[in-house]
Formats: sequence, C-alpha cells, structure tokens
Amino acid sequence: MGTAIRVLLTDDHAVVRSGVRRLLEQYDGIEVVAEADSGEQAYQLFGEYLPDALVMDMSMPGMGGLEALRRILARYQDAKIIIFSMHENATFATQALTSGAVGYVAKSGDADDLVNAILDVASGKNYLSADMAQKIALQSLSGDDNPAHKLTAREFEVFRFLAEGKVVDEIAKVLNIGQKTVANYQTLLKQKLGINSPVELVRLAIKCGVIEG
Repeated sequence: MGTAIRVLLTDDHAVVRSGVRRLLEQYDGIEVVAEADSGEQAYQLFGEYLPDALVMDMSMPGMGGLEALRRILARYQDAKIIIFSMHENATFATQALTSGAVGYVAKSGDADDLVNAILDVASGKNYLSADMAQKIALQSLSGDDNPAHKLTAREFEVFRFLAEGKVVDEIAKVLNIGQKTVANYQTLLKQKLGINSPVELVRLAIKCGVIEG
C-alpha cells in the first residue's frame, strides 16, 4: 500500500483513544497523526493536520461531536468524518449522516467495523456498519414515527442539551450563538415536537434514545 491513511482521533476518554489507537495502528495502512479530547480541539487540530479521516465521538462535553462536525464541514467541505459513538440507535446515526458525516460506527460493534469504515471513507465511499444500516432501515419501514428526525442538526443539538438539563446561557456559550437564538430554538422545538414542558421534552428524548432513561 502507498502512503498511510492519516487519522485524527477525537474522544473525551483517554482510555478509549488509546484503545482505538492501538487497534488502528495494527494496520500498516493507517496512521493516527493526532488525538483530540473535545469538539473544540478537533476543529483546531483538523486545520493543523488536515487528516484523511476524522474519527469522532458524538457525545462529548462542550461543543459535542455534531456541532464540531457542522463547523469542520463548513470550513473544510471535503472533510471525511466518521462518527464513532456509543449510541446505537438510528436517531443519532441519521442525524450524523444528514449533517454530513460519511460514516457511522457503533462502539459496541465489531472491532473491524472502524478499520473498514476508515478504509472505505478514505477511498471515497460512505460507511455504515451492517447492524446500524439495518436499524435505520427498520426505523424508516416502521413509518418513521420518531419526531427527532424532523429536526435539523442545530435543532437536534439544542434539543439534546435541553434534555440533558443545560440552561439557555450554557447552550448559547457552547454553540457560540446568542441566548435569544437559543430561546427561539426552544420555541421552535416545542412546536415541531408538540411538547409543552421540560418534563415532556425529557420524556421524548428518552423515548427517542437521545438521552439515557
């Protein structure tokens, strides 16, 4: 094989990063060039290293994977981003792919899934592990009654932060938008999702698998 595929690894858990690095570096064709522990750092390091692929967790403190994905793609349109997440439900995978990720791999999946994702993505293909693809297919076959699918990436992030109990000014700070904008999203979410109270919002988030019950 010619030059190695250069990978930037982003996860807020050092143990996960070292495990994934070890796994990837068993393959001659893959080289981990840098590690980040947050969405903010991933954005910064992506510009420094311009890797062939970015492997990133979705749920991290601060900006989080989805917002980092959005910002990186806004600046580097050709960025190849694989979301490597503990969330195995179709809601998260659909949001990630709709937002521009080219791969989605569940952490609980087969170890080879991530390697295959990196190889596929580097050669210009998209990657979805078989079990994730099946879940997404089953969800869309069942008439897609998951209201979270109606949301844009930005709405989904606000929804997730609200469900996790973050207040408006915290969300505004993390997403780098005005408090008024967050409040507008809040109103919009209530209309789109048909919810009237924070309790209903949390209940819906648990039902959709956006937060753990």
